[in-house]
Amino acid sequence: MDLKTLSRRLADNAEAVCAHYLSNGKRHGRYWLVGDVFNTPGRSLYVRLYSSSTGKPPGKWADAANPDHYGDLLDLIRYNQNISSTAELRREALRFLSLPSKPAVASPAPRNSPLAASRLFHASVPILGTLGERYLSNRNITASLDLKWLRFHPGCYYKPNRDATLETHPAIIAAITDLAGSITGALRIYLDPYEATKANLEFPRLAMGNVLGHGIRLGQAHDVMAAGEGLETMLALRSLMPLMPVVTATSASHLGGLLLPPTLKRLYIAVDNDPAGLVAAEQLAFRHIDEALEIRLLISMFDDWNTDLMRLGAAFTIRQLLPQLAPQERLRLQSWQL
Repeated sequence: MDLKTLSRRLADNAEAVCAHYLSNGKRHGRYWLVGDVFNTPGRSLYVRLYSSSTGKPPGKWADAANPDHYGDLLDLIRYNQNISSTAELRREALRFLSLPSKPAVASPAPRNSPLAASRLFHASVPILGTLGERYLSNRNITASLDLKWLRFHPGCYYKPNRDATLETHPAIIAAITDLAGSITGALRIYLDPYEATKANLEFPRLAMGNVLGHGIRLGQAHDVMAAGEGLETMLALRSLMPLMPVVTATSASHLGGLLLPPTLKRLYIAVDNDPAGLVAAEQLAFRHIDEALEIRLLISMFDDWNTDLMRLGAAFTIRQLLPQLAPQERLRLQSWQL
């Protein structure tokens, strides 16, 4: 069955599609309303369930809060299930159309797998207005947090090993993606539910899934980007340089193995001022030493750029940053400040 026919078959069952993939929404008249394509509660996304009086067909949808999100029900399923290939999308649509009237409960995802990471991310909510936003604000981070791959979960499971007791804690959830934009893993930063600080746990940060070579991508990188270790560190740099695309590795060892976009011409490496951070920066730079890639190290005064931002303030930290930038970025940063 071709995609056009599949789209028409899904549109004929638009309300069932919405009830299955957008279960946090509700029917209102001829429309199904929900927060977004990832099934967040709300009302900004609407799906036409039945033909309108003017003959507009069912199955079309749009998100008033995100003009880039619209299409037919195949598009909705692709976004909702984080599907990257046409063949996988076709299989998912066929699977849905063959479901009984009561959809089967999804089987558990393998522990620490990319599928488990993707499900966790899509079960989370946008970070704006949450404890996660307050935690980052308390760290003097002023960069926009309205980011595709940054979310929050109010009760994320915490079990650092198989013998530990299962707990739940609020957590920042950051998707780890490959160069094509597919989710391969997730970073969890567990927070104290009463204070905007990290939770008092043995491992307040845990990564899951396939993280080798991949990272948390904030902004779309083309010819220039910054890479470093630690979400707070890279958000601090985004606070100083709002237009700079950044990639966050989940650890020093993973920074050294980060895969770079083939279009990249200039790379900034935010160096953590400790032995592991220096080694990771050297490894990443050395891997690309024979390429036509300009590499510049960004050295903070204290242990990382977020600490600098918190201790020194934005104005002084920018003065420390400017001499380390290429003329192009220096000019952009000075223009933005004006």
